[in-house]
Amino acid sequence: MTTNNRMELLAVISGLQKLKVSSEVQVFSDSRYVVDGIEKGWAKKWRSKGWMRTSKDKAINPDLWARLLNLLDIHQVEFHWVRGHAGHPENERCDALASMAMRKAGLKVDPGFPA
Repeated sequence: MTTNNRMELLAVISGLQKLKVSSEVQVFSDSRYVVDGIEKGWAKKWRSKGWMRTSKDKAINPDLWARLLNLLDIHQVEFHWVRGHAGHPENERCDALASMAMRKAGLKVDPGFPA
């Protein structure tokens, strides 16, 4: 029980958490949500407004955006958007691995997924 957007965010978070020292990193993602959320400054804006997108609408996935922003304070990260399912070898490999993983039994519960 989770969403694609949450898993896209968690993929970047998980990769950055593996780094032992402050590093220069290039992230390639087919997720406009993740890339635009950082590159267009949406996540920082939502955080500055108490995780609100507007005065009435809450930001979605604030738990993961907060974790990612904290990691971006440690690492110098450049984000690149790539078109999904367009033959980018690493993106195709990631998609295949994600598809295999979601068919496995005993998947962990995403504690941030709204019931």
